[in-house]
This record gives sequence, C-alpha cells and structure tokens, in this order.
Amino acid sequence: MVDEYTRECLAIDVAGSIRSGRVIEVLSKLVSVHGAPRYLRSDNGPEFVSRAILRWLHGANIDTAPIDPGKPWPNGLNESFNGKFRDECLSMEWFKNRIDAKIVIEGFRREYNEVRPHSSLGQLTPVEFKLTLSQQLIPARAIPQ
Repeated sequence: MVDEYTRECLAIDVAGSIRSGRVIEVLSKLVSVHGAPRYLRSDNGPEFVSRAILRWLHGANIDTAPIDPGKPWPNGLNESFNGKFRDECLSMEWFKNRIDAKIVIEGFRREYNEVRPHSSLGQLTPVEFKLTLSQQLIPARAIPQ
C-alpha cells in the first residue's frame, strides 16, 4: 500500500494468500493510523473487488479508483514501487520462512520511507516530505504583545 501523494509505503502484507478479510484488516489499521484517503486505487484482483471490501470502503466513505485490466500506467507509482521492491528485495533474498520474510520486507519498507530520497519529492524521503507537510499545516503561534 503506497500513498500516492507522499510516496510513503504504508504497508506490505506478507502472507501466502491474502483474502478480502485480511485486506480489510490492513486497511482498517492504516485508516486508524493515517486517516481515510479520498479514494483507493487498485487493480481488479479478486481481493479488491469483493463485496466485503466494497461494503467496507463504502462504510469508510472511501471511493474506488480501479485501473483497467492490462493497463498499468494509471497506477504508475505503484508499478514503479513494485518493480523496485521486486528487484531490490524479493529477487535479492532467499527467505527461510514467513517470519524471516516479514522481517526483511519490513526493513526494505522502512529504508524506502526513511532513507531513500525521491526526486519527485525534491530529494526528500517520504517521511521527511510528510513531516514538512505537517509543519506547514500547523498554524504559527500568536506572539503576545
């Protein structure tokens, strides 16, 4: 799960099979931590078009922005992230088990968010960019005269 604006990788769920209930669980946690997005862009995989997820999204007041099958360019940021993730993590590691995979993949996610500058963010990391946004939103304190 990648935030399109801040480029922050919010979650990578490691599992053998991810069904709609697990997607709802991950999304619920992200919404409780980061707030609800206006929309969720996704492919048309069965885990994203299930009635349960569509019902949950409707209840959370989140619109959907599905991409057309076989046309990845509307989802370019996620496609780019997936390529980096595959090339720099998944193809470079041999996981002993799922716990090992979770640890290594979480390390990649943190490095992506906290260490790697992004040209689209003015050479800031996603965490730095998000911090500058939050500082801009805090109104200046009134100075007593």
